[in-house]
Amino acid sequence: MGRCVGFPGFATRSLGTSGTCVVAGLSDPLLPRAVHCPLAAVASRDLCIDQAVVFIEDAMQYRSISHRMDAGSMRLYRCYYSNACQRILNFTIFSILALAFIETPCSLTKTADVRYRSLHWEPPCGLTEGIEGLCLLVFMTDVSVKCFLVGRAQFQRNVWLLAYIAVLAVSVVDWTVSLCLLCQERLRIRRLLRPFFLLQNSSMMKKTLKCIRWSLPEMASVGLLLVVHLCLFTIFGTLLFTVGEEDEHEKKERLTYFQSLLDAFTSLLVLLTTANNPDVMIPAYSENRAYAIFFIVFTLIGSLFLMNLLTAIIYNQFRGYLMKSLQTSLFRRRLGTRAAYEVLCSLTGVGVMPQDFLQVLEKAQLSSSQKQAIMEKVRSLDGVLLSADEFQKIFSEVDRGVVREHPPRPCYRSPLLQSAQFLFGHRYFDYLGNCITLANLVSICVFLVLDEDVAPSDRDNFVLGVLNCVFIMYYLLELLLKVFALGPRGYLSYPENLFDGLVTLALLVLEILMLAVYGFPYRGWKPEMRGLLSLWDMMRLVNILIVFRFLRIIPNMKLMAVVASTILGLVQNLRAFGGILVVVYYVFAILGINLFQGAIVAPGNDSLAHDNGSAPCGSFEQLEYWANNFDDFAAALITLWNVMVVNNWQVFLEAYERYAGRWSLVYFVLWWLVSSVIWVNLFLALLLENFLYRWDPRSHEQHLSGMQLTAELIFRDILEEPKEEELMHRLRNHPHVRLCR
Repeated sequence: MGRCVGFPGFATRSLGTSGTCVVAGLSDPLLPRAVHCPLAAVASRDLCIDQAVVFIEDAMQYRSISHRMDAGSMRLYRCYYSNACQRILNFTIFSILALAFIETPCSLTKTADVRYRSLHWEPPCGLTEGIEGLCLLVFMTDVSVKCFLVGRAQFQRNVWLLAYIAVLAVSVVDWTVSLCLLCQERLRIRRLLRPFFLLQNSSMMKKTLKCIRWSLPEMASVGLLLVVHLCLFTIFGTLLFTVGEEDEHEKKERLTYFQSLLDAFTSLLVLLTTANNPDVMIPAYSENRAYAIFFIVFTLIGSLFLMNLLTAIIYNQFRGYLMKSLQTSLFRRRLGTRAAYEVLCSLTGVGVMPQDFLQVLEKAQLSSSQKQAIMEKVRSLDGVLLSADEFQKIFSEVDRGVVREHPPRPCYRSPLLQSAQFLFGHRYFDYLGNCITLANLVSICVFLVLDEDVAPSDRDNFVLGVLNCVFIMYYLLELLLKVFALGPRGYLSYPENLFDGLVTLALLVLEILMLAVYGFPYRGWKPEMRGLLSLWDMMRLVNILIVFRFLRIIPNMKLMAVVASTILGLVQNLRAFGGILVVVYYVFAILGINLFQGAIVAPGNDSLAHDNGSAPCGSFEQLEYWANNFDDFAAALITLWNVMVVNNWQVFLEAYERYAGRWSLVYFVLWWLVSSVIWVNLFLALLLENFLYRWDPRSHEQHLSGMQLTAELIFRDILEEPKEEELMHRLRNHPHVRLCR
């Protein structure tokens, strides 16, 4: 059955079964007005190859194929998605976000403590604005290219592009106002909008944000239950601890935690996170045991049931919506590969020639492992035409990951060298090295215990220095023997060997420097400090590296390796979650600076010793939390982190309520909801999915074989393959490429 590929604006018709097709140019100036060609060459061969290249690149990167496909647009498209252009764009996004650290108020001070902090450096007007102007120019170029490539119709339906233009317009206007006012304005709206540039540049972050938005109704239902729970116990607690005010303990409870409805609500909200337990209960419980029932029931219902129910709902809902998002990614990959097949099939009319496929792969910008795996499968076909199913199957197998093979070991002719190679390349040799490392770690711990009451300047480091020197010599010998057994390339192909080798070389360099500066160890070895580091500091660095080297045992313990691989997999797959967290932190930090800058004031000079000894125990002043403020961007980030952890966060609530007003509670409670409740539970959902998949005994072999585990692979066995009818329907409705049969 004949096929052809055309462009919008061209009338395309098939001439019976003669194998010819006419493409009449109606509106596109890029191609001739009329082209008569065989069916196998509706478009030129080079154009077909380039189209297939772009489609495959889109498929492997999970990109949409709904963009212009003429020759000039494809050159611009591939240039835009080239590594150089994307690095420039990523650097621009990083630069505009990093401006917050040097803009007024500048974060370039040694400490954030308001008692000891030096004056903020004021950047000259035009410095940060000039950098920001260049970034905005890059973003304007970026959005212009995107709008051109997707076409007018797609642009008008793309909410993210419309929002991109709106954010740029507001940013440019606000930037112009800053220059007109000589950088003296206090409120800069564009600083709150900067994280949008990070959001719009990541398709996975957009999907994650959509998943969160879809999950909000279910989260809101449990959130409403929490609010009702809090309100009921707030009223009940206020009434309970108002009765019998003549009792000293009840009066203390009331005045401390239940003085008003707002105080009671705040105290119980903090108790929901267990941050003020048992402090909030002690005054009443000290008077009457029965009062403990109130707090226990509140904690059981709120913390153990409702909060965990919220976690379960978020896990269930997010997993479902994440599945939908990953299903969309799978559909994009299948659609891109099927589009590439249809384009290449137009060259023959009956299938895809392997040599055409190889030519496409040579030009495609794919990872070396993916390209090598696909090309090996194609070369094994011996010139047989590929059908649609065979073409798709090649990419389906690549979806499951590529296992990296280690280089072959060197071949030695001597039987003695062969025996040595077998011995030093065996896993038992690794076990011996682990035992030596454990002995080194135990020796360090023994000397730390023996010298814990001795000042560093009075310690005799002779024995430990000799032991470390001996152990480091063994580590170096072990490295050389492994290189001998595996070969240089084989040694470096194992991540654990690369880690082990780097730490060993660092230990060797540090030991040589220590011997060169302080000489060989001897009894009473306590020389004076020379150079930048004292002998004790150098010994500490050596011991820290030795402890760090002990992590080499992880790959040799399967269960520990699964846990470690889960953590590494999260680092790879949590970029979207991390990006969302960066956006939230950035927005709340800028908002906090605008609301609370200068709210925390340093105490008087007469109380610098302990910052007002009359301050209540456990208060902001008594705990010396002066560095937790919003006077600059870096300090704001640390303050938000400390609140997110919720340990002692009631101290922040109470302090900012006194310094800035009761409305500050809204800011901190909102931050707690977004960070500790929503984001942490979403993180837990992905952690559980990642861990449960890796913990499956059937999957251990894949994980430990070097296969990279992505979010798509985690759910690969659950996702449904797109149907043939769906793929062809989308291809026939492509706004810039038309297929005819």
